[in-house]
Amino acid sequence: MRPQLIASVLFVAAMTGMAPPALAADPNPLSVHVLDLQTGQPSPGIQVDLERRAASGNWQPLGSGTTDEQGRIRALVPAAALNEWAAGDYRVVFRTGEFYARQKQPSFFPEIPVVFRVESAKQHYHVPLLLSPFGFSTYRGN
Repeated sequence: MRPQLIASVLFVAAMTGMAPPALAADPNPLSVHVLDLQTGQPSPGIQVDLERRAASGNWQPLGSGTTDEQGRIRALVPAAALNEWAAGDYRVVFRTGEFYARQKQPSFFPEIPVVFRVESAKQHYHVPLLLSPFGFSTYRGN
């Protein structure tokens, strides 16, 4: 927006008691989506942990979240770790064993680690997981 337009919007908001429009914040750089291949439905309630590979080769935790009713975590990088998001190797670990145990369904993979490389911290990365009790597939989404 041009400076004059921004000033006008803020002036009108102040005079009328309206809240000024929120300026767009940077979107979270990482999201995930889990779909059940057997049912074609989302997989809610799966814990997903985010880790970054340190220079030593060890994995350092950055955050975690739980998939919502649509099987999504739209913002996996916690606000406190956004300044640490940089190019490098990351891992998301889908805790699928706990998910299937709650459903009283056997599964072969108690967890599914997906390692991926961030080339640019300015891009958004999306990691979909297509899941069944005895198999999975993943790819780089958008």
